[in-house]
Amino acid sequence: MLLFAKRKDREVQSLLTKIVNNNCADMEALIEGPRAEDRVRLTVVVLVIPVEKKRPAVQKMFAAVTKEFSSGGVALVSNEQRVAEDVVLGFRWEGAMKFVRGAAKHLSPLGAGFYQMGVELSEVVYPGDYPELQSISF
Repeated sequence: MLLFAKRKDREVQSLLTKIVNNNCADMEALIEGPRAEDRVRLTVVVLVIPVEKKRPAVQKMFAAVTKEFSSGGVALVSNEQRVAEDVVLGFRWEGAMKFVRGAAKHLSPLGAGFYQMGVELSEVVYPGDYPELQSISF
């Protein structure tokens, strides 16, 4: 029986190694070519608030998780295909909500119902300027 257990472990290790290697940033860079800026892989929860008629549409807000950050943008993963050109992202930071406005640059399917959205961030948004943001928290 022990012989089979070791084989199963090797199969699991082999599969996990393949998954990691196929999703490693260094390996992706070889396929895609060099990026203008490095990315930092970091997963945090973020609220995505579409902007309509120059105002945050809080009633259309949804949650997503970050995949990676650069100094000027973020890649988000969500479980629905939601198209919004202009968004406000809500981050929880030091016990408070912080908001940043950005423009969606792409929306790509990842599979199994998940989508990746690239957002170029442009300015900090203050809840005092948009009272509808003052009650948002998670």
